[in-house]
Formats: sequence, structure tokens, C-alpha cells
Amino acid sequence: MSLSDQSATDRATLLAVWRDPRKRGFIVQALFVLALCLVLVGMFTTLHANMVARGIPTDFSFWNQTAGFDINQTPIAYSPLSTYGRAFLVGLINTLIVASIGLVCTTIIGVIVGISRLSKNRLVSFLAATYVETLRNIPLLLQLLFWYNAILKPLPGPRQSLLFPFGTVLNNRGLFLPLPSLLPGAAWVGAALALGLAASFLVGRGTALKPGWPKTLLCLVLALGPAIIAAMLAPPLAFDRPILKGFNYTGGFRVLPELVALLLGLSLYTAAFIAEIIRAGIMAVPRGQSEAAEALGLPSGLTMRRIILPQALRVVIPPLTSQYLNLIKNSSLAVFIGYPDLVQVFAGTVLNQTGAAVQIIFITMAVYLAVSLVTSFAMNLINRRMALVER
Repeated sequence: MSLSDQSATDRATLLAVWRDPRKRGFIVQALFVLALCLVLVGMFTTLHANMVARGIPTDFSFWNQTAGFDINQTPIAYSPLSTYGRAFLVGLINTLIVASIGLVCTTIIGVIVGISRLSKNRLVSFLAATYVETLRNIPLLLQLLFWYNAILKPLPGPRQSLLFPFGTVLNNRGLFLPLPSLLPGAAWVGAALALGLAASFLVGRGTALKPGWPKTLLCLVLALGPAIIAAMLAPPLAFDRPILKGFNYTGGFRVLPELVALLLGLSLYTAAFIAEIIRAGIMAVPRGQSEAAEALGLPSGLTMRRIILPQALRVVIPPLTSQYLNLIKNSSLAVFIGYPDLVQVFAGTVLNQTGAAVQIIFITMAVYLAVSLVTSFAMNLINRRMALVER
């Protein structure tokens, strides 16, 4: 075979490969990935060279250095003698605390407001609509500043604190709550509660009483009665109550005003969007479902809980996931009101002291990405469980 024939055969083979959609797509994707890798390698090489030329550290040796600063909310043991790695953990846990509590609160508020928007009571529907249209059209940062500077900051000082029942104290230093601690009687109360719940379950399943308040009351007495008696005989908890000493309260559990402002702003703002998602999900359920339940004599509340909302969840969960992710990412605005979250502690104070901006920003971005991916994965699992199975 001559060289011309060989080259013609090679061109024909390459042309056949290129005309195959699957092979052509694989080649294009491989070339794109290769080009992207080359660009990233070039960027990191240039970045590393520039950092070395300017004397900026390029490693993570700062991780085990002494932090030298205090944090006003430390869910784990921490002091100024702790390392920067420990400060990172404190900021991360504070961020997770805000995200966890915020997701629960915003879901509850959003569901209530979303259902209220469809209420037949015009006043309730109007108030819910006003809430939604007002809060979702005001920037979140302004709402956070409003809650912190206009509502919480003007609270009285420790000596003029607002006193509430059960030893609860509110002032401009925060909300002070009694801190419970377990006593030996807690084991007996727990055992009595477990036995009571088991008895309530067995009686509820086997009794001849019709569903209603008598049966519910009987089950409640059986479930809680033994635990209440055990608690009276052997107290399960002791409370460390806040006490005014000098210019501040000591003891108990302190909730920072920054945390309260952040939770209020995040929860109320995100709930306005969730309310519209819930309303749309309920309206997506065929009206015949509620009409059939009404024809059977079911109360409206029972119809909503047992018939409408379970079907609406199939429509609600995907957009709800987006709002959950927005809340988690918006929690980084805590830095503007001084709450010690990951951004304020790690990407703020630690970055300023160490100068390792690239490493710290990269770690912070990776943490938010990981938390968002875990949340999205969990919501996708729930969505898969709630999806309608077709034959």
C-alpha cells in the first residue's frame, strides 16, 4: 500500500470517528477538560510565584499557631491560647448552629404564613400577604441591621434588665436563660417516660374507644403520668440561674443579641419566600381533593394535614431546597452585626493576623460548598422518598 493510500485511509478513519456523535462528544469533552486543567494549573502556578515574590506564606503552617484573641460565643472549649485551627472549629460550629436553628424556624414560619395566605379570613390573608411582600422586597442586610440596631441594641443595661418568669433575663448583653443539669433522678424519669409511652401506644392501638378527645386524653395521661410522678419523687434536673454580679449577669446560659438578630433576620426573610412556595404547592393540588374531603365531613385542619400538605410536598421540596441553601449562604452576613461565625472569626480575624488570605478564603469557600452539598443531598433523598411511584 502506498503512502497516499495509507494517508487516505487514516483520514477516512478520523472522519468516521468525528462523524460518530458519541465519539465526537467524548473528544470534545476530553479537550475541554484538558484545556480547563491547563488553565487552572497556569493560574495556580502564577499565583504561587506571585505569593513567593511578595513574601506571602503559601503553606498551612499558621493552623497550629496561637490565636491570641477571644471569641464571645464558644460552644467548645476555647481561649486566647488556643490555635487558629481551634478558632476555625468555633466559627464553623457557630455557623452550623445558626443554619440549623434558622432552617427549623424559617420552615415553621413559612408553612404558617403560606397556609394563611390561602385563608378564607380576609384579614389573615391580607396580613400574610403584607408580610410576604414587605420582607422579601427589603434587602436582608438592612433587615439584620434593623433587628440589631433598632430592636435589640436599645435594650436596657444589666442593672435595668427585663425579668421574665423562670429566671429568664433580657438586656443589651443578651438573653440569659437557666441552664439545666441532670440529676440522678433523670434516669428514673426517663424510664418512667419510656414505659408510659409504651403503655399509651398499646392502649391507643387496642382500646375500643373511638378517635377523639377522650382517647387522646387517656393516651396523654398514660404517656406523661408516670414521668410526672417520678419527677415529683426524684427531681431530674437542677437549674443554674443567671445572677447579677457587678455590672453583668453570671451563670445560666447566655444567648448573644447578635445571634437573636441574625436568626430573626434570616428566618423571617427566608420564610417570606418559603411561604410563596408553600402556597404554590397547595394550589397545585387538584381542588377535587379538598372538595372530596369536605364532602366526607373531614375538618379543614385535618384535610390540610393529612391530604393537601403531603401531596403538596412533592411540588414544594425542590424549590424549598434552594431557599435552604440561600439561608445557609446568607448566614455569612453575620459579620456585619458582629456574630462570631466562620466568616467573622476565620475569614476575618484569623486572616488579618496571619495574612494567609488565599488559603483561608479557599478553606472558607470549601466549607460552605461542603455544607451546601450535604444539605442538597439530604433534600434530594427526601424528594426521592416523597416522589410519586408510577407503574
